[in-house]
Amino acid sequence: MIYDLVVAGGGINGAGIAADAAGRGLSVLLVEKADLGGATSSASSKLIHGGLRYLEHFEFRLVREALQEREVLLANAGHIIWPQRFILPQVPGGRSSLMLRAGLFLYDHLGQRRRIPASASLDLRRDPAGHALRRELTHGFAYWDCRVDDARLVVLNARAAADRGAAIKTRTRLRSARAHDGVWHVELHDAGGGLEVRARVLVNATGPWVRDVDGVVHTAAQQPAPLRLVKGSHIVVPRIEGANDAYLCQSADGRVVFAIPYEERFTLIGTTEVTYAGDPAAAAIGREEEDYLLALTQQFFVSPPARTDIVWAFAGVRPLYEDDSTASASAVTRDYRFELSDTEGAPLLTVLGGKLTTYRRLAEAALTKLAPYFPAMRPSWTASSPLPGGDLGAGGLAAFIKDLCRNHRGFDAAFLGRLARRYGTLVDDVLDGARSAADLGAPLGGGLTEREVLYLREHEWARHPDDVLWRRTKCGLHMNAEQRAGAEAAISRLL
Repeated sequence: MIYDLVVAGGGINGAGIAADAAGRGLSVLLVEKADLGGATSSASSKLIHGGLRYLEHFEFRLVREALQEREVLLANAGHIIWPQRFILPQVPGGRSSLMLRAGLFLYDHLGQRRRIPASASLDLRRDPAGHALRRELTHGFAYWDCRVDDARLVVLNARAAADRGAAIKTRTRLRSARAHDGVWHVELHDAGGGLEVRARVLVNATGPWVRDVDGVVHTAAQQPAPLRLVKGSHIVVPRIEGANDAYLCQSADGRVVFAIPYEERFTLIGTTEVTYAGDPAAAAIGREEEDYLLALTQQFFVSPPARTDIVWAFAGVRPLYEDDSTASASAVTRDYRFELSDTEGAPLLTVLGGKLTTYRRLAEAALTKLAPYFPAMRPSWTASSPLPGGDLGAGGLAAFIKDLCRNHRGFDAAFLGRLARRYGTLVDDVLDGARSAADLGAPLGGGLTEREVLYLREHEWARHPDDVLWRRTKCGLHMNAEQRAGAEAAISRLL
């Protein structure tokens, strides 16, 4: 068999391209050397947003596209994407009130809003959102964006691809690729050993490893576009007292940091942005980055977290297209670019940059680039098709959860709500006929059960405890160290 597309890289861009291509009638193989969404795509700030701060860099097209996608993704994946109010306090010496008003006006009007409220001015002395903030912060603004379960967004795109015939291979490394007579001969390696597949087109969507893959793909010589690796780090702490909205905190150095409600009882704080030169797989938050995030929260919140409050920290490396080598890491564009080359009649498409919010548009643009090679390819389809579990009905997630609880009275409502926010209308597939918690096998801690682990093994390519505890679910965050060790042992037996 010759695949139409072999896509290397199981992050959001690779999974999105695989899904789009499979739905257009192409035969697709997606290969990922580790876990789906296991690197950059699960180390984000967990936002679907237009990127308010990108307006300062005049990235109007990128912001417009992202705001449009915010509406599309909220409609198609309302189980894993949720509207969130953001509070933007005005700080002495920060961006002026006039600048903030102008930016928010553009933010409200660059993309059509159907599900997202408009921005508003706030008196923080009276609005409940001000209770969490230091008393000297008396004025600010409210605007809306969306939170997302980023790792699940990747997995659900892989599910969408597989549902349309794509083959998904995780823990599979691309060893080499050579073109001959218009076909790529791709050597792969997994736990079972080596194998070779053939493809008409090869897509390199490996994110921060994109240039490493260049080194094992034998192509005609070309000058690669410049790329800058930028590390972003986050910390998670118990919910900051009173911080039930999200907050955008302006730093004196011009950067911004989010403090976002996370996993029911936590606050996610980030991100830092520093140029990175090491192995992306070894990226970890540094002491200086922790200090930076903690110090900034002290400037804004009445009850800021201390270092001892940090319950989880993570870092990821973003591969940004470097259109200005003198720009700071935070100013480098988040837009995407493609390199398309042809070796002996076999095309190679390399994906550079991009952001979580615009992955679907990136995938459409990638397929447009490849359209001359597939004249019978069907038109784009993803804008109007829910992701797996996203067909929630007119009432949205709240109505779906209400019906779910009414139809499954043997389960705790909070438990069903958490499942709904992971699986949407696929919850019944997870429960698989169970009528009460006793039917779900042993509880593993943090709300996780044996039945859910088996579902993730069979339907979502979970192969390692971390795949379950930190990506497919965030149950690891709701366990102490002893519980996590026990859960890891049990999950290893089940997988």
